[in-house]
Amino acid sequence: MVMRQEIPDETWAVLEPLFPRSKGRGRPMMDMRSTVEGIAWRFRTGAPWRDVPERFGHWNSIYQRFSDWSADGTWARVLARVQSSSAAAGEIDWTVSVDSTITRVHQHGGTLPRDTGGRIELQESRRSGAA
Repeated sequence: MVMRQEIPDETWAVLEPLFPRSKGRGRPMMDMRSTVEGIAWRFRTGAPWRDVPERFGHWNSIYQRFSDWSADGTWARVLARVQSSSAAAGEIDWTVSVDSTITRVHQHGGTLPRDTGGRIELQESRRSGAA
C-alpha cells in the first residue's frame, strides 16, 4: 500500500535542512518528515490537534514540536527562506488585498464618552502642523 504524503519529495529536499537537528541527548527525535507532514495535515484540514492521524505520530508530540519550533523561530526562518527562494525564482505574485470592512460598535458602547485628545482629530492635527 502506497502512503500518500502531504509534502512532495522535491519540497521536502528543500525544507529538511531548515529544521533543527537532534542534539543527541535524551529521547530520540521523532521522524522529522512525519512530524512536519502531521503539522501540514493539521493546518490543511483545520482539524483539532487530537485528530491528527496516528500515521504521523502521537498528536501531542507533533503539537509539542510545532510549539517548540514556533517559540524558537524555526517557522519564521522556514517562511523567510521559502519566500526568498520563491521570489528569486519569480514564483511569487505579491498581490495585496486591502479590506475596508467597517465594524460597528456594540449597542451599549455607542453612547460612551470618547477621548480623542481634544477637538481636533489626530490626522487633522498633523496636517495643520505641517502647513
